[in-house]
Formats: sequence, structure tokens, C-alpha cells
Amino acid sequence: MTAERRPGETTGDDAFIDDLCGRIGGGRAVRLKLPHGGRVHIDRPLPFLALHRERPEAISAALGATVASPLYVVWPEGEAADAFGRRLIARVGAALRTRLGAFLAVELYDLPPPPAPRKADAPTPIPYHYEIAASEHDTARAAAHVLAEALGRIRMQRRKPKIIERREPPGADGPTDGLPRVSLGLPPAYRIPESEGVYPGLLHRLETRVLDALLQAACAVVERSDLPAPAHHRALGRSSFIQAARTVDRKLAGIASSFDFLMSVSPINTAQAWREFRAGKFAQEPKFHYRPLSIDPSERKRALWRVGMRSVEDPVLETLFTEKQQEIDLQLTLLQTRGTRSFKAASTMLYGPVEDRLHDQATALITALAGRRTDLDEADDADAVDCHGIEARALALIDGYRSRYAAFRAQVEIRDDVTGLMVSGPRMMIGRDAKVRPFRVDGLLAHEVSVHLLTHYTGKAQGLQIFRSGLAGYEGVQEGLGVFAEYAVGALSRDRLRLLAARVLATRAMLDGGGFMDTFRLLTDEHGMSARSAFHIAARVYRSGGLAKDAIYLQGLLTVLDHVGKGAALDPFWSGKIAVEHLPVVAELNDRGFLQRPPVTPEFLDRPAAQPRLERARQGLSLADLI
Repeated sequence: MTAERRPGETTGDDAFIDDLCGRIGGGRAVRLKLPHGGRVHIDRPLPFLALHRERPEAISAALGATVASPLYVVWPEGEAADAFGRRLIARVGAALRTRLGAFLAVELYDLPPPPAPRKADAPTPIPYHYEIAASEHDTARAAAHVLAEALGRIRMQRRKPKIIERREPPGADGPTDGLPRVSLGLPPAYRIPESEGVYPGLLHRLETRVLDALLQAACAVVERSDLPAPAHHRALGRSSFIQAARTVDRKLAGIASSFDFLMSVSPINTAQAWREFRAGKFAQEPKFHYRPLSIDPSERKRALWRVGMRSVEDPVLETLFTEKQQEIDLQLTLLQTRGTRSFKAASTMLYGPVEDRLHDQATALITALAGRRTDLDEADDADAVDCHGIEARALALIDGYRSRYAAFRAQVEIRDDVTGLMVSGPRMMIGRDAKVRPFRVDGLLAHEVSVHLLTHYTGKAQGLQIFRSGLAGYEGVQEGLGVFAEYAVGALSRDRLRLLAARVLATRAMLDGGGFMDTFRLLTDEHGMSARSAFHIAARVYRSGGLAKDAIYLQGLLTVLDHVGKGAALDPFWSGKIAVEHLPVVAELNDRGFLQRPPVTPEFLDRPAAQPRLERARQGLSLADLI
């Protein structure tokens, strides 16, 4: 029983609400536990508030959609908690309406599942309908109309929902004391019939789509406020990370950075193996050696799957984190199966197969270049730039970026256990035996420094480490951007194009069951590659048992050329390491204010000599045009 208060008497609850409303009046963000249970979250002052009374159920779509909102209050059942929740919501709503000129509360709840059938009856299908009711306010009715239209477009297992609109009479029981209010009942379509279980994919889809519908309805409220109209309804979503998202991000980044995937699956004796292979007249398959693993992949997997995603409270970020979690799991599977037959199958899961279309384009490209062979071994070129010359040029380029962005503190290392050039995080590694023709140095550094290293630092500036280490599936477009950078600076030679095409053919041959020697002879005898080039291509493709990665370079270039040829800008790609599939997500996060403008962009984009090439790309380029 609640004790009565004397007139003018304040309580701890009143002080809490007064302090909360003062913060809202000052435009401050708020995330607080409520005295009687529950939580209030105010990302920034907006004229709408999602509400939910927590029920005993462990899983609730209404709760999930509510806590994904930029402003919400959740509170538990119970007399004291409910009384406090009503007072708090009424005061918060009044404070937001005073500040912004409009307000709407949207209370979300779960519709009950159908009653269990008698044993003789057929299983009862889970209904798919929404129930919407609006108070007698123009704002509430306008928002309810938009909400109903948006919900009507949500398909669940190809089913179209039924929208049941109910009239809510004035003074109906609700927690907003006369303020505009909409109530929304969510269907139990994600629940397993006649069971306590749920379908996780359907639950996540419902939460995500309902949140999107709520933001569309919120636009109708914003039109009646003093806020400027958003560029997109998703711009009304959250604009700040909560600590739970940062914690998940940090845990995933910690696991990913605990091992270097490419270094772990790449040989340490490639240069020596080439010398032995050449001395043996190319007659015997080389033997490659690998670094001992510095981690236990099984233990890392256990830690990976202990990272819980439900606390993130943002469906978009939860999806990005889950995709990354799955990608890290595949990388750990590859480490577990290194040197076994299973490695090739696992690598196909990570990088995908070589599709017929890509294989056909690579074959046509290498055939078109067959009569123009110039790929003499770079090591035999008297003017070739060695590892120290490459290092000096790389450091000069890095210094240029550091003068524009002080945090650009990349390192360059000359290594005995690396072949060619490789970037890992903030480091560029150069093989001690590396030799490159002078005109190729600029292109290689545009690729490695101005794409791979640059997006490491621009991703790091975003506040979440996942943009630095890379969203799932980012590697294809990253390598495509790197090759496009080579084109932009005029260093995408015919030899380089032949090499990219040959990598596709070698990867396909490996996936089709060919051995190292079969692929080596395919490249030398059928396609005229030099023995050294063919060896190094085969060594990359057959590392650790067969890595399907090398086909993504040509595929990535085609993806970038298609993107630019459609008139689309490259700007989003400089926000960090992202895939083409993530461009809509990046656009949404930009609209919501999550992402920062890249602190630095590739210097080659501003070169006068690069402008004609960039313009040609905007007009549309095919692989044949690059020859």
C-alpha cells in the first residue's frame, strides 16, 4: 500500500522525475534505471516515446522493438512500479511537448497466442495481425494511419498482415494523462505453435520491421514539432552508441585481433620454396611451412559465442555484430582445419565459389592479353625497386597522410616471412625479397596504403572497432578498391590484369580438384605465364590446403567499376572497411548521426593526372576497356 503524501511534500521518486525532466529540458541524453525497476532511455529530445510494461515472459517482440527506439520507458508490472511509471511518463511527455511543440506516446504490447487446441484438433496456426488504437488527438490519429500503412507492408513467411484498428475512447486507461497516445499490439507470429519456444530469425525480423514502422510514424509527429524534417525516417533512430554495443564491439574486436588470419594461413618459406622448385626444374610439388598457431581456435570459438547480442538494443548494429561473429567463426574453423581436406571447403564458405560468369570473364581477359606478354620476372629487371626502396616510398606517403590526419601512424616492416606486400591492421609488411618495377610502386602503395591502411584509420575514427577491422564480407570490395586505385594512378598494367585473371583461373582449378602442379602447368603451358608468376599464384591459392580468397580481386574490381559506372560515389567506402551490401546500412547510420565524416580520403582522388581516368570510369568501363 502506497503511503499518502502531504501537500507540497516531495519524495525520492519526485526528485528523480524532477532531475530527469531537467536533463530533458537541457537537451541532454539520459539512460537511467528506474527506482522501482525498468529503465528510461532518451537518446536526444524527439517528440515521441516508446513504452512497454515488462511482463514475465522471457522473450517479447514488443520489448525488443521498444528498447531499440531512440526514446523509451520500460517498467515492470506491480502497483508501485506502475504508479511511478505513469507519473514519470506523463511528466516526460509534457517536458518533450513543451520543448518541441508536439508529442506522441506509443505503447507496445504482445498479443496473446491462440489457445492450445484439444488433442483431436489440428494445430492452431499462429495469427498474423496487428492491433492499433489511437487517442482522440490529431497527432495520434495521423501517426496511427502512417503506422498502419507501414505495418501492412511487413511480410512474415510470405503472409500479409491484417491490421485491426480500434477506436480508443477519451480517458481510456493509459499512462500518458491525456497526451496523444497510440497503442500497438504485436502478433505472436514468431512463436513456435504449442510451445514455449520462438523462431529467432522471425523474432528479429519482426522487431526490426516494427521499429522501422515506428520511425515512419514518428515522422508524422516531427512534422508537428519545431524540429526540422529528417532527410529519411531512419534519421530519427538512435544517434549514440549505448555501452552494451561498445562492449560487444570490444569483445568481438578482442577475439579478432587475438590472431592474424592471413599470416596464420600463409607460408613462411615461399621464397626458399621457389628457389628449390626452380632448381628442381619445376618437376616436384614444393613443400610449404607455416607458423605455429598462437591461439587455440576452439577456445577462441567458445569465447566468441559467449558474446551476447540481445543487449545491443539496436537491430542494425546487432545484425552487423552477428554477421561479424559468424565470419570470425569461419576464420577460426579455417585455422582448425589448416592443412587438411576440410580447409578448402571451409574457405569456400568464407569467400564463396568462383561463379561461371567471373571465370568466363577472366578467361576472356587472359586470352585477350596472351599476345601481349611482357611479364618478365621483376626480380630480373635491373631497375627494379627493392624492399628498402619500397619502404622509403611508403613512409613518405604515410607522412603525407599524417600531415593531414595526425592519428595516421601506420608502421612499415621489412619481413623475412612475408612475400610481396601485405597489410595487417596498422602495419604494412614488405617481404625482404620483394622487387618491383619502378612504375608499379606507385600503384602498389595506392592499393596498400591509400586503401587498406587508410580505411583502417578512418574506420577507427568511427567509434566502433568493427569499422576498423572490417564488416563481414568487406574484403572483396576492399581489394577491388585497391585495384581501382592502381588504375586511377595509371599503374594498372597489362601484366597486372593478367595476374588478376590468372588468380581467378587458379582458384577455380583448385576448387574443382586440381593439384598444385596441375594449376602451375595450366598457367604456364596454356596461358603463357612465366614460371615465377605461375608459382607464386599457385602458392597463394594452395596455401594451407586451398584458400579461395584470390578470386575476389578481379570480382572486387568489377564490383567497383559497376558501382562507379552507375554514377554512385565512392565516399561511403572511406568510412571504414565495408562491403557493397552494407552501403544502405552506412547511409542509415550516417542519417542517424552514428558515423563521422572520414578524417582523411585517398590522396590519389585529388591528383590532376587521375581525373581523366576517374571520369572514364564514371562513363562506364569494362575489363576490355582496361587493356
